[in-house]
Amino acid sequence: MTRRHPARLPKTWLMTDERMGDGLWHALRRLPRGSGIVFRHYATPPAERRRLFGRVARIARQRGLVLVRAGAVPLGGGEAGTHACRGRGLVTWPAHDRGEAVRGARAGADLLFVSPVYATRSHPGAAPLGLAAARRIVAGLSVRAIVLGGVTPARGRIAMRCGFWGWAAIDAWS
Repeated sequence: MTRRHPARLPKTWLMTDERMGDGLWHALRRLPRGSGIVFRHYATPPAERRRLFGRVARIARQRGLVLVRAGAVPLGGGEAGTHACRGRGLVTWPAHDRGEAVRGARAGADLLFVSPVYATRSHPGAAPLGLAAARRIVAGLSVRAIVLGGVTPARGRIAMRCGFWGWAAIDAWS
């Protein structure tokens, strides 16, 4: 493992978004030390997004959480890396299909978030992949994979027994 990201890649992750509202603070308290956060909040106006990110970054530092910023727009620092774009530090990447997984691997991603593995409120009406198809998406790639989408702690443990590095969720933490 290189010095460009944390010595230990988190196995449990919280994906943030606007739907969480004040539930974000409860979810941050529930995350085990060493977990990761992908801060998305894409629809939040820029100034408010920077303020919110700063608050999340302070909590992440205090609680020993790894914070990754989604998107290419800097939000004021405090992150260990980026999601869905190349950047310094830890690079995570969405993988909804094989093409995205390969693009992530070529971009130097350290982790791929494969989704939606199960039915989820985040992608209403989307057909879930299931674990077998999720494994095929990342087969042969030398990047660790995280399952996302309708994942509960129990489903996350099953996925890890099937070879996934870890799991991510929104609702499971709120």
